[in-house]
Amino acid sequence: MTTSTPPRSAVQAMRPFWELSWLHLKYQFLETVRIPIAVFGNMFFPALSMAFFVVPQAEVAGNPQWATMAVAGLGLFAVCSASLFTYGLGVAEDRQLPFYPYLRSLPTGPGPQMVGRVLNGGIFALFGLIPLILVAVLFTEATATLPQLVAGIGTILAVSVPFVLLGLGVGYALPAKAALPVVQLILFPLAFAGGLFLPPQMFPGWLDALSMATPTRAGRDLLVQALTGVEAYSLALPLLVGWTALFAALTAWSYRRDEGRRFR
Repeated sequence: MTTSTPPRSAVQAMRPFWELSWLHLKYQFLETVRIPIAVFGNMFFPALSMAFFVVPQAEVAGNPQWATMAVAGLGLFAVCSASLFTYGLGVAEDRQLPFYPYLRSLPTGPGPQMVGRVLNGGIFALFGLIPLILVAVLFTEATATLPQLVAGIGTILAVSVPFVLLGLGVGYALPAKAALPVVQLILFPLAFAGGLFLPPQMFPGWLDALSMATPTRAGRDLLVQALTGVEAYSLALPLLVGWTALFAALTAWSYRRDEGRRFR
């Protein structure tokens, strides 16, 4: 009885994990920027929301703390939008391409492709923050010290993880035609309920209590705490960790389900 092993030359020719991840990141980035409207929509919607709904309100734009809170909420919306559309809709569309089954059959496994996709989404999420910050600096009194700014960037990247996982779960579970409306139905209710468009202080009691159970509210309050020092509610971090674990399980299930349907 004999067993077959890959030729030594083939094993030696296998590229390192991070080099393969870089290749996936490069082609996914180029594939995205070839459709400029997909980039501009994500970049300018939060900034336009800031310009239309925050800047004209002198009592908000002229108050450093309130203006900074508005930047935090809309900044998190930019990250959520990029995560859900990049991963939810992007993965669903990729699964319909003839090239995708070939990628899934490669001996490198899903790791490099996943890493490239996550990094690509992070890049475009940060792109969405640039116009928003410019509007805030030029037309409002929003302020943050350098340590607060660094803490805010670290917090928003950490807070994006559950939304990345949610997007991946949707993308692997649904076809593109179904993924688009599902992403929209998830994004905007979570954004409103989480206080990304209106401060939670304006919510009635029942909505405020409901809001505290959402990952967007938990992420928003943790980001506000990093940028302004205003304490988040006590359950914000545990709740966000719980949502992250739940969305990670959803992603693993939907990936395995898709793999079983395609390669059994």
